[in-house]
Amino acid sequence: MSGFLPDHPEAEVRVSPNFGPRRETLRPDMIVLHYTGMASGAGAEAWLCDPASEVSSHYLVHEDGRVVQMVRESDRAWHAGKSSWLGRTD
Repeated sequence: MSGFLPDHPEAEVRVSPNFGPRRETLRPDMIVLHYTGMASGAGAEAWLCDPASEVSSHYLVHEDGRVVQMVRESDRAWHAGKSSWLGRTD
């Protein structure tokens, strides 16, 4: 993916290579918030866009409120690893 239009009109785009196809049978019905523990939003953005990290998120909200989209909502971000929630395993 060389670039895309953001799903939210006020979001900036910085493409992360860390994503995969979303399974067609699953539709998102919740939002997952993570605290990155990074020293800055710029550091978190760099990590989420680094192929070596093998992690990503759809959006990152910087300290100043700026929103950056890294993965299209129609794709699957790699943010949680193998996990389950209320019996859901994917």
